[in-house]
Amino acid sequence: MNAVQTRSAERALSGGTWLIVCGAMLYSILTVTPLMAAHTADGWDWTAPILPVVVDAAVVIVVKLDDVLARLGGHGGRWPIVLRWMTGLMTLALNTADSALQKDMVGVAVHSVAPLLLIVTAETSLAYRRAIPRAVSALEATQKAEREERERAARERAERARTEAREEREHAERLAREQRDHEASLAREQAEREERQRREEREARERSEAAEREARERRDREDEQRERERLTRERQARERAEAEQRERAQKAERERCERAERAERERAELLSRGPAESKLPEGEARAIVATAFTAGLSVRQAAELCGWSVGWVSSRYVEHRAPAAGGAELAMASR
Repeated sequence: MNAVQTRSAERALSGGTWLIVCGAMLYSILTVTPLMAAHTADGWDWTAPILPVVVDAAVVIVVKLDDVLARLGGHGGRWPIVLRWMTGLMTLALNTADSALQKDMVGVAVHSVAPLLLIVTAETSLAYRRAIPRAVSALEATQKAEREERERAARERAERARTEAREEREHAERLAREQRDHEASLAREQAEREERQRREEREARERSEAAEREARERRDREDEQRERERLTRERQARERAEAEQRERAQKAERERCERAERAERERAELLSRGPAESKLPEGEARAIVATAFTAGLSVRQAAELCGWSVGWVSSRYVEHRAPAAGGAELAMASR
């Protein structure tokens, strides 16, 4: 149990005790006041509640001072015990007197509940308040002993840890010396191996350089051979290109001459047809206009050949003069 639980138990004990004391005081005042009023002179009836209040005040003093002494660990001696029991018996007597005078045993039993409960509660709460500090002291002593045992165990563990650390350090130093000696031996062996490796690498490099020189000379010879072959291919390709270019020029010249001859024949054919007797279909008229435009005929001559108006033929000539429309009309005329 920790300090929080102990304080909670003490608060519960104190609260319960004062609740019982206050309830018993109220019950006693309500019960004893009629009895005192019946046994007091008529002019002094108003003094009836004083006696139960005084007796109950003594009960409050006893309970409160017992609580304080129990918290401080002190003991009031015999007189607090006498006062506690005397006030309890007085309260019991006052509460049961009226029923006892009337020989009502049930009333005596009923009215004795609160005083008896007050007496027992006062004694019990005092016992609890004295027992709780003893239990807390015993618990603290046990916890202190456990804490000291843990501290002793911790010191022993720390001492063992220091001893183990020292032994491990000495062992590590010994291993480090052995490791340094081993590394020095390995370093000497490594140096010897590296020297042999450098010598072998130097010899291999010399052999490689000789092989590279031979390979380079062989590549140079092969490059010269490929260069001669490339020049030969380029010369042959150039000669073929020149021959093809001459052939294309000759072909273009032949085609130009053929177009000129064809245009001349078409012109002659158009001129030999003579004027159209009626308006020809538009497709045929367009073909005649395209041919006339290519042959260099005038607008009027083309209009006479197709039978359409001069304005319509003039519009077709304008279309043929446009670069985009000219190619389409020429292709249509050639069909």
